[in-house]
Amino acid sequence: MKIISLDKIMEAIHATQSVGISELKLNPTAVIENAGGGAVAILNRNKPVAYLLPADQYEALLDRLKDYDLADLVRATQNKPLVEAGIYK
Repeated sequence: MKIISLDKIMEAIHATQSVGISELKLNPTAVIENAGGGAVAILNRNKPVAYLLPADQYEALLDRLKDYDLADLVRATQNKPLVEAGIYK
């Protein structure tokens, strides 16, 4: 008897709506309009393969990632000694 792990069967979908790739190909504009500004999980054989986000949400996500990168840089350098740099001569 072969035991199948639930990890292989169940997959989390991180969107309130989902659509199959075939449906997306048929009418992408309708999918975007019906999303109501929210994220849509794109499914292939009932597994998420991509997420469709409105442009403003994608841009906000990129901004947030940049903020995290800057915060990491601050944390990495906060205990290093200050270096005096003169820009006026």
